[in-house]
Amino acid sequence: MKKWFLLAVFVSAVGFQAACADTPDRAFVMDLSPDWSIDGDLPTHAMLISLQGVANLDAPRLYFLYPPDWDFKFSEPVMDYYAESRGMEFEKLATAEQAMDALAQYAKGYVVWDKSVRTSLIVAFTAAGLNESIVVSEELIPLAEQHGLELKVDLRGLFAGLNDAEIYAWAFDEYFDRCNQDMLIYLGGPSRETMKPAIADLGIRNRAFFTDASTDPADTLEYRFANRVFEQMNPMSMVIGWHSYGKDSEAQHVTLASSYALRVLGLHSAPNMSFHQQIPLSPGFQFRNHHNVKPDRDYLPQKKTYIACIQTDCLGLGAWTEPGRGEIPYAWEVTMNWSWLAPAMLQHFYEEATENDYFIGALSGPGYMYPRAIPAEQLPKVIAEAGRLMKLLDLNVFETMDHSAYWLTDGVDDDLPEEIVDAYYRGMPDAIGFANGYRPGHTFTARGGVPFVSYDYYLSRDRDEDEAAADLQELAVLNPQRPYFLLIHVRQFSDIQRVRRILDRLGPEFEVLPLDVFMKMAGNEPTFTTRFAQ
Repeated sequence: MKKWFLLAVFVSAVGFQAACADTPDRAFVMDLSPDWSIDGDLPTHAMLISLQGVANLDAPRLYFLYPPDWDFKFSEPVMDYYAESRGMEFEKLATAEQAMDALAQYAKGYVVWDKSVRTSLIVAFTAAGLNESIVVSEELIPLAEQHGLELKVDLRGLFAGLNDAEIYAWAFDEYFDRCNQDMLIYLGGPSRETMKPAIADLGIRNRAFFTDASTDPADTLEYRFANRVFEQMNPMSMVIGWHSYGKDSEAQHVTLASSYALRVLGLHSAPNMSFHQQIPLSPGFQFRNHHNVKPDRDYLPQKKTYIACIQTDCLGLGAWTEPGRGEIPYAWEVTMNWSWLAPAMLQHFYEEATENDYFIGALSGPGYMYPRAIPAEQLPKVIAEAGRLMKLLDLNVFETMDHSAYWLTDGVDDDLPEEIVDAYYRGMPDAIGFANGYRPGHTFTARGGVPFVSYDYYLSRDRDEDEAAADLQELAVLNPQRPYFLLIHVRQFSDIQRVRRILDRLGPEFEVLPLDVFMKMAGNEPTFTTRFAQ
């Protein structure tokens, strides 16, 4: 029988490497190129990221600056924050040889992967974590041996003619029992000749098992394997990384993980996590949100259309570093598990937030989960842990999303049944409101002045600004009762100046509110129709 580990228990007791008590004074930093192809710079990048994993095993020693087009934009700002707030000095490395000169002493050996079998690199990362080793392709063996490293595992030729399901079955039998079963690394993302394994350093540091097995039921063998791995993980453990764009869908990946009460944390490209994991909060620091609701004030809406905007998909992944932040009231999903996986990095976001930046809890649980897929007996525990993180991070609005049948219903799958909505109300009694959905949804209710409001509009990165403004005006016409509460989901790549230009086109009958004020008003005068998924 598996035991149920609440986060506070398993972080301290079952295998995650905790943050350092003291921040070291010095570290190395290195730029990585934009080439992540097997025939290009991927072999060198993979070696360096594995070196980062072992060098950062007991202290944060190696940090990378990723290319300008990287998914996550915050590597350099966070490094600057560490320098300014923690007094860290970063010594620049220019080449892989310099990195090995400085840090190869922390590796115990090397693992060779086979460039003719892409999946062998994913297996090599598992072996590297268990052996505290770096991963190298054949041409990099001399560099490893020049620095006194000895061969630990050689995967060349081992997987010739095997499919991924057979390769992962071999890796599971060979390694899984020795791996950390509270952290699984999904090294998906780009497929074919490209891989962007930025998250691998975290997996190596924490001795995780690596895979990108398909979670699409149509891929029978890989799907069976994914079930086999998920079943062996401890409930509430982390599936960190991302699904393979060439194999399955996000909805399938998160659905299967949720069915085992596992929580997803993306992406495969999350940078420097073995480094961030070890930088502690400043002494005495407490997370404080920018609340706008005052306890001694009544929030009674007028006869107008009220708008609130929520930017999704993780702090720092999209618009946070772009111009315009702070110009209008704006809500942001907080990656709540950063509170223990990257505490000082999350502190940076809290300290950088303006009065107009309001944080909310996400997504459906203590991590990215789908509530309809979570076993009913586990859902209260999942919500309770999310509620604990909400209190720690000073959050009082929570966001849900469920696409657990997304690929079976033509994309119409943004609603929740009443019993699941009931569970959130029971499990988060201090919440002042709930947001739901991704694209427009139809789940609405209000209880005791606390609303559960679905998105009425999805602002994609490609929607023309004039057309988006016309869409919002049309929604106001189609919903004539006032007040009308119009919740907008802004996809992460829409910067705030663009959003502001759209909102400025709407006219005086529209008003943009901070999300917590929006929720208070919607709870006080819920003009929407109560509705749940059937």
